[in-house]
Amino acid sequence: MKRGINIQDEARRCLLCTDAPCSRVCKNGDPARAIRAIRFDNAEMAHRWVAACSDDELLAAEEACIHYDRPIRIREMLKGIAGNDAEKPLPSLEIDFCGIRCENPFFLASSAVCTNYEMVARAFEAGWAGVFYKTICLDDIREVSPRFDAVSDGGTTDFFGFRNMEQLSENPADVDFDILRRLKENYPKKIVVASIMGQTEEQWIELAKMAEAAKVDAVELNFSCPQMRLAGMGSDVGQNAELVTFYTAYVKRNVSIPVIPKMTPNITQVNQPAMGAYFAGANAISAINTIKSVTMGERGAVSGQKTISGYSGRAVKPIALRHILEMAKNPIMKNIQFSGIGGIETWRDALEFIQLGCRNVQVCTAVMQYGYRIIDDLILGLQHYMQKRGITQLADLMGEELPRFITPTDLDRETIVFPKIDRDRCIGCGRCYTSCMDGGHQAITFGKDRQPRIQGKRCVGCHLCQLVCPTGAISATKRIGKKEP
Repeated sequence: MKRGINIQDEARRCLLCTDAPCSRVCKNGDPARAIRAIRFDNAEMAHRWVAACSDDELLAAEEACIHYDRPIRIREMLKGIAGNDAEKPLPSLEIDFCGIRCENPFFLASSAVCTNYEMVARAFEAGWAGVFYKTICLDDIREVSPRFDAVSDGGTTDFFGFRNMEQLSENPADVDFDILRRLKENYPKKIVVASIMGQTEEQWIELAKMAEAAKVDAVELNFSCPQMRLAGMGSDVGQNAELVTFYTAYVKRNVSIPVIPKMTPNITQVNQPAMGAYFAGANAISAINTIKSVTMGERGAVSGQKTISGYSGRAVKPIALRHILEMAKNPIMKNIQFSGIGGIETWRDALEFIQLGCRNVQVCTAVMQYGYRIIDDLILGLQHYMQKRGITQLADLMGEELPRFITPTDLDRETIVFPKIDRDRCIGCGRCYTSCMDGGHQAITFGKDRQPRIQGKRCVGCHLCQLVCPTGAISATKRIGKKEP
């Protein structure tokens, strides 16, 4: 039986070209935009950009593809997404954060994606609601070269992990605060947050006052940068709950704008410094910064030498969610707000942070890979999700998943969910058999007919087979009670 291509896999092959040649030859549509929609989890809406395209146009688009390997199969990928193009009104994504009205929950994270006026202005024009500007300090910052490395699958440029040795803004503090002042003047409806880092009480207070004088909306306290060359800065502070409490309190006593400490993940229990920030009067908490890491390749070596530095990207999202969950479930901190950071690439990633209690999310690594343009799919995807669920206010999604999280002790251990195999979708590759034999409970047989069969008496319902199936042919049955041994 002939099977079609996996459109998500094919979309991941796309290079997401600038001024894409495939769209330049297509007068009645935008194939590149449709592919980008599929790539960023908006396949249901991708037809909007190719509905008026003829077969000849899509053929021309495919022939124009400049992929280094083989052209993206544009016609085959896009012909299966046709649908009703009637656009219904989409809900607003407005939400309050620290008493400030935000047009949507999507912010640039304090990093290389927001280091000067022109960059942030372009992001605002693209649709980002706000920026946590790259951290400002009073020390001389000198960066290394190179300072980035990536972890990818099979050497592709679509990396899932990103390591950086970048520190703070290299601009003099007065230059950065002038940039923030101009941004707020020229984009009054956008949210401008100054991220600062001091080394002493006096420095924290001085920087915070400079931020307030620049008319920014809030100040973020960077207690979490993992690669500072000076002791007593960054994650050195974030790992010390007492210092977090003191520095937060110093800043709170000296400025009237919201104060947002940024937590480090490089700690056993994030609630300790977070509660210190809370008791010191913090208005919100940002979490997480990058995770201390090591990569062994030579791309990240500086003059032949290597060091520990920060890790980000899709791979860190589960860790970031864990830290948000622990703080959000802390009954002592029930009144504080959260800004989520870590591995956010699609609207669905952002949704997960919001469902654990975040009022906004910050994005860095995905922008470094794909540019500010990803805001289009972040906004559209979240709006479409809300529309499908009949939700009109983004705040209604906030924290809705928290009640489902319990301790491991309280999980149901008296029932089981068996897997089942869809024979029409199964291609007989045997991946499920291999994984079950060597990493599971030897509950799948695989004969000469290349058909896997689940042996119910051996199956424990772990669902490893479902996770490794490349075609989605394995799903779950209804939950039932376990039989007595």
